[in-house]
Amino acid sequence: MADERKYVIGRIFNNNIVLVHEPPDNQEVILLGKGIGFGQKVGSELDRSDARIEKKFRLEQEQHLRQYQSLINQVDQTVIDIAEEIISLVAKEISPDLNEHIHVALPDHIHFAIHRLRNGLEIVNPFLFEIRTLYAREYALAERAARMMEERFHIKVPESESGFLALHIHSAVSYIPVTKAVQFTNVLAELVARIEQATGTRIDKQSMDYARLITHLRYAIERIRQGKPILHPLMDRIKTTLPQAYELAAELGALISEKLDVVVPEDEVGYIAMHLFRLLQQLEAKEE
Repeated sequence: MADERKYVIGRIFNNNIVLVHEPPDNQEVILLGKGIGFGQKVGSELDRSDARIEKKFRLEQEQHLRQYQSLINQVDQTVIDIAEEIISLVAKEISPDLNEHIHVALPDHIHFAIHRLRNGLEIVNPFLFEIRTLYAREYALAERAARMMEERFHIKVPESESGFLALHIHSAVSYIPVTKAVQFTNVLAELVARIEQATGTRIDKQSMDYARLITHLRYAIERIRQGKPILHPLMDRIKTTLPQAYELAAELGALISEKLDVVVPEDEVGYIAMHLFRLLQQLEAKEE
């Protein structure tokens, strides 16, 4: 009978990272700690109270385990360590329920970010304003993560990189792949550009008007993507009393449908029209 006080080592990634079988149900768990894998062999036991154990997490998908093994062979241990510190911060400040792929995606991103920044290859983040507004909690933690990277690696981490880190944090919290989060943010930016084009005005991205607008659009798109119906009791009146706003809302609905391959309900278009009407009034008042 297995000793429930002991882990059984199933795979040794390096001197500081091992995969073990955890009693009583024999689940596979990753352990991190300095020297925890040194001199060990597959099948040997490790006390669960071993003082070297600094962190424990689970990668249930074999694909993620293979990716993790490949990552560990390519990146410096310091990158793994800081990524896990950031993940612990996110778990504490936002939610402990995180997509397990963050343990692969974040250190991989940090590894290449450090390489880029050390070689003067900063990537412009075209969605920085949207990310800061839509994912405020994630961005605040990303800024803290950027400062941690600066101290550890002696590099300057620009705002654009904080935006990319925020997307990875949002992906882990929401269980939405980073590529989908980028697509979602891009669509919002296109919607704002379409509104500016139709109204002939430029919306200040630092303003409360902008924050309200993309927040309303964000939740509308999330309802549409999740198939959550919403009823608008004044739908017929919206069309007749707010024709300009409704026409523009219908155009935005068509754009959302095209970009995200979803059906946009007419009731949702009605709510977008109401928000647009309020925005148009505020923009006109500022011009007077």
